[in-house]
Amino acid sequence: MRNLLRVSVLGLLFGLITTVQAAPESLSAELEPLRPYIGKTWRGLLSEPGKPEKVDISHWERALNGTAVKIRHSVNQGEYGGETTIFFDKKLQQIRYYYFTTAGFYTQGVMQFDAKTGVLAAQEQVENNANGITAVRSSSSLGAGQLKVSAEYLQHGKWVLGHSAIYTEAPDAKVEFK
Repeated sequence: MRNLLRVSVLGLLFGLITTVQAAPESLSAELEPLRPYIGKTWRGLLSEPGKPEKVDISHWERALNGTAVKIRHSVNQGEYGGETTIFFDKKLQQIRYYYFTTAGFYTQGVMQFDAKTGVLAAQEQVENNANGITAVRSSSSLGAGQLKVSAEYLQHGKWVLGHSAIYTEAPDAKVEFK
């Protein structure tokens, strides 16, 4: 009887653990368009005009009980990196974010998701950038297992071609900081 009870309790615990793991984690409704990115690690070759390609690893995760999404990324195994926190600003009624970097600059921006095209468009203001970049506008799209990103920079008062990358899922890749 004792062994049967032990087996029943273990079965019940296993069933509860399986149920809890299978249930999707909550996410604020406004951040739902980001769900396909969450819990995944992405690897891409980051291209920028006039510069050699670099390997960029990013990891997206649910944060702050589902009221935010956190992205950590590193370029060339920690040569450069940053962290982004995305959240819905109830007062302004928009998806906003802050991005902090190992290079000492940070950005704050807004993003919009176009459900028809599947494109996530972002615009951000840059503070303390050593290269004279004061704003960035970018677009991202997820499709066929790839995350495509392209950006333009407002540098010294003119919009210039920025970085671009095509990312694929890389579950074994790690975001690294030095």
